[in-house]
Amino acid sequence: MSSEEIINKTIIFVKETLADAEGGHDWFHTLRVFNNSLLISKNESVDTFVVSLGALLHDIADSKFHDGDETIGPRIARKFLFDLNVDSTVIEHVVNIIENISFKGGNEIQKFKSIELDVVQDADRLDAIGAIGIARCFNYGGFKNRALYNPEIAPNLNMRKAEYKSSIAPTINHFYEKLLLLKDKMNTKAGKRIATERHVYMLGFLDQFYSEWHGEK
Repeated sequence: MSSEEIINKTIIFVKETLADAEGGHDWFHTLRVFNNSLLISKNESVDTFVVSLGALLHDIADSKFHDGDETIGPRIARKFLFDLNVDSTVIEHVVNIIENISFKGGNEIQKFKSIELDVVQDADRLDAIGAIGIARCFNYGGFKNRALYNPEIAPNLNMRKAEYKSSIAPTINHFYEKLLLLKDKMNTKAGKRIATERHVYMLGFLDQFYSEWHGEK
């Protein structure tokens, strides 16, 4: 089976698997990450086959929707690729991308490094910022029935992974606990350039939000 055929089968599998997923982590999120990964890859020396599979399978079973279990996604991806007779080294690389792509509070030490992971991670983080990032943030906050904003609850910038994953803080806090931190955590030149533009957009949104909140506009 050719690489193109494997990628096409992966697309079909992911679309079917995520058919009923939460709006911020659905097939369209995966598609945006896939497209951004290919865009970033144009300026990097990478294995585009690994990048493509990593991007398509990175959220096949997000732990947020599986009681925090981080093993399900890698396990599903491994079995799917194994059944397609994908080379074992490619499978291990893709699984490593899935296991190490997540933000997890921003304080965890990444246990695996590759330029392919850098590319997919940047693409995933780009989808968490800017206009779409804002939309996804509030969509998930609504999904979890969180308050929009509570000035009495300050953002926690020193959370470990367990705290981050169990947080029930207002949605606005997530901007300070993750979204506004991503610009300085990008890996690639293209990722940094795009992230800078989206970061500025989020700052403008927050200024407008607070002005409206306080009745200033």
